[in-house]
Amino acid sequence: MRKVLRWLLALAVFIGALSTAGAATAAQSARSGPTDIKDRLLAVPGMSLVEEKPYPGYRYFVLNYTQPIDHRHPDRGTFQQRITVLHRDTSRPTVFYTSGYNVSTTPSRREPTQIVDGNQVSLEYRFFTPSRPDPADWSKLDIWQAASDQHRLYEALKPVYSANWLATGGSKGGMTATYYERFYPHDMDGVIAYVAPNDVVNNEDSAYDRFFAGVGTEECRDRLNAVQREALVRRAPLEKTYARYAAEHGYTFDTVGGLDKAYEAVVLDYVWGFWQYSLLKDCASVPADAAHATDQAIWDSVDTISGFQAYTDQGLAQFTPYYYQAGTQLGSPTIHFPRIERKLIRYGYQPPRNFVPRSIPMRFRPGAMRDVDSWVRHHATRMLFVYGQNDPWGSERFRLGAGAHDSYVFTAPGLNHGANVAGLVPEQKALATARILEWAGVASPAVQADPSAAKPLARHDARLDVRDVEREPALRP
Repeated sequence: MRKVLRWLLALAVFIGALSTAGAATAAQSARSGPTDIKDRLLAVPGMSLVEEKPYPGYRYFVLNYTQPIDHRHPDRGTFQQRITVLHRDTSRPTVFYTSGYNVSTTPSRREPTQIVDGNQVSLEYRFFTPSRPDPADWSKLDIWQAASDQHRLYEALKPVYSANWLATGGSKGGMTATYYERFYPHDMDGVIAYVAPNDVVNNEDSAYDRFFAGVGTEECRDRLNAVQREALVRRAPLEKTYARYAAEHGYTFDTVGGLDKAYEAVVLDYVWGFWQYSLLKDCASVPADAAHATDQAIWDSVDTISGFQAYTDQGLAQFTPYYYQAGTQLGSPTIHFPRIERKLIRYGYQPPRNFVPRSIPMRFRPGAMRDVDSWVRHHATRMLFVYGQNDPWGSERFRLGAGAHDSYVFTAPGLNHGANVAGLVPEQKALATARILEWAGVASPAVQADPSAAKPLARHDARLDVRDVEREPALRP
């Protein structure tokens, strides 16, 4: 009988131990949360799924994230900000990308993401639709609020992607990555800013005039200048073509103030637009004898490079947030046209105010860019700036001062607004790649010992890897 009692007691203790262990395991599982990446992302407060798209070797999500309209007063309303996540593995580094404009919902991989073989979080800039508060208080569109969007999203996703993070972007996206680093310098482990303009003093733009006086070859410059001038000489007949074109497409000109202003704006963008998006070899496509070219040839060349749709109400609407920022903080370039008689130019480069509906108030704040420029010169740490030799936007660029640490400014020879690390001279390409790998925490001992051994960790994917500059009509970075 005693043996039976001892056996029953031992059995009860064993069952109790199993129950306790099972409860502990369940509790641990509850604490650790979901394991599938989609469930982990959707467990982030404020995150919701728009759609998941398949891509080999990745999971790709389009999501909305709830953000405060005003980060200084988060209780005063929210909006939904669109993001995408290209998921590789939570153990890999993460690249935080923004174009500074809309976010693409097609899977793509920016250059640093390929270099580090990492994840990529892409963020749509606030006030670009659909990431716009309703109603829109435009005073809440500034570089600090946008940097705070990034900071808040980073803090939300860092528990999911706990390895190193790098910020990147091209053009306005490069500016955005730089501003983010200025306001939140402890978030990222490195910044790679491509072709980022830096308009420190808005009214001093002589650097652009010097650029256009010497870019490319004299033959190419002469061709471009001649077409631009001829488009102004033939203003009357070509504006009739423009009026027919606008009527056929339902375009209007209320914001800019009329077809004539829009026409001149497109024509004056012509030379700038060529160098921003084309290479020297593309000069062969520019009419060689503009004075004897047909009206249609002049129209086609200007339309191909500048885009006659750009300054219509319909063309401007998508980019209202950019022009608002250019006219309140970022600044905008003004250049001269020494090869064109003054009588042919009625308006010159028009200010951003002309491209934003008058119902939206604007006031320029000159201190914003001076602050960022000073910070980069004196405090930049683990920052890489890449520019193109033939890109006009690089005329006013970020520069490093004595206080900068482990930071670099490189120029890709012969390249335009699509300049990247791959286009640098070999020594700079190797060094930039090595630093990116080091900042991401994935540099091998061989790369740490010899930067010339540095190569991207992921193979090139023609569908996934975006290398060419995205062409946008009108004068925008």
